[in-house]
Amino acid sequence: MQEKNKKTKILKKLLIALLIIIVVLIFTTIGIGNYFVNYAILRTGNGGDREVKNTESIEAASIDNEAERIIEENKERKLANEWAETIENKKVEVTAEDGIILRGTEYLINEQSDKWVIVLHGYHSNPDSVISIGMHFSEEGYNVLIPSMRASNESEGKYIGMGWLDKDDLKCWINLIIEQNNNAEIILHGSSMGAATVLMASGDALPNNVKAIIEDSGYTSVWDIFASEAKARFNLPTFPILNMFELVANVRAKYDIKEASAVEQVKKAYVPILFIHGDRDDFVPEYMCEELYEVANCKKDKLIIHNAGHTESKYKEPEAYYNKIFEFLENIE
Repeated sequence: MQEKNKKTKILKKLLIALLIIIVVLIFTTIGIGNYFVNYAILRTGNGGDREVKNTESIEAASIDNEAERIIEENKERKLANEWAETIENKKVEVTAEDGIILRGTEYLINEQSDKWVIVLHGYHSNPDSVISIGMHFSEEGYNVLIPSMRASNESEGKYIGMGWLDKDDLKCWINLIIEQNNNAEIILHGSSMGAATVLMASGDALPNNVKAIIEDSGYTSVWDIFASEAKARFNLPTFPILNMFELVANVRAKYDIKEASAVEQVKKAYVPILFIHGDRDDFVPEYMCEELYEVANCKKDKLIIHNAGHTESKYKEPEAYYNKIFEFLENIE
């Protein structure tokens, strides 16, 4: 009897210890998960303030190359701002599937023209960052639509969609153009998170009006980019940090960062895709572009710009960048 009571006490202690461990794990998951959701995908988070702590794999471009790129970028931005101020433009908006209002601007060569491009900006960025892309398309006779992504700039939304929620928002913008012109031939161009958006949309059923996709510096999946950044920014392992992040993001932001895969979507793509990347990208590593390119079964092409960092290709080698884009579009017609 005494032996039995002893075993019962030990079992109770083990159960209490197990319960304490479970409670600690739950609170740890909630605490760490909430921290990274607030940091990375909350509209007001600090995820855009990128300070890389693990620089082991980063090879910086030379000072001369960087100065040259900055000069070209400033020149392009000045020209683009002048273009945006002089061309006919109008504010537009759509309602996303979850009810939030998304806002953007159309820059019009001719509202009746069939040639359209939708240009999407990146993570914690805004339409101004891609306005020069719109300018170059406009010079080739395209009407241009540049939206503010959800939880960015003029658009509503509490959580950044990282391309996964945005791919459905993109369909709303596509439908808006088709409502204006049923014969519209639409090109999708995205940079960084915008690139992930157009890639993730590529695997869905898109209207026949969508003729091509151009992605610049897109990542393979939301899980992959956050795993890469956890290492680069915080020198933290994927497990269990991202698993905690995933659980909380599912509840709060209503999407699964593991399910949000550009790779899996591109495997199903049928619209032609042009992949562009800089080989000195320390945010979205170039190998992600190579992986995406390899799995694509649609008509495709690729441009890797030497010495270009993240989304810097258009400033590093503007002639090569835009020549490649418009040659690609000519060849798919």
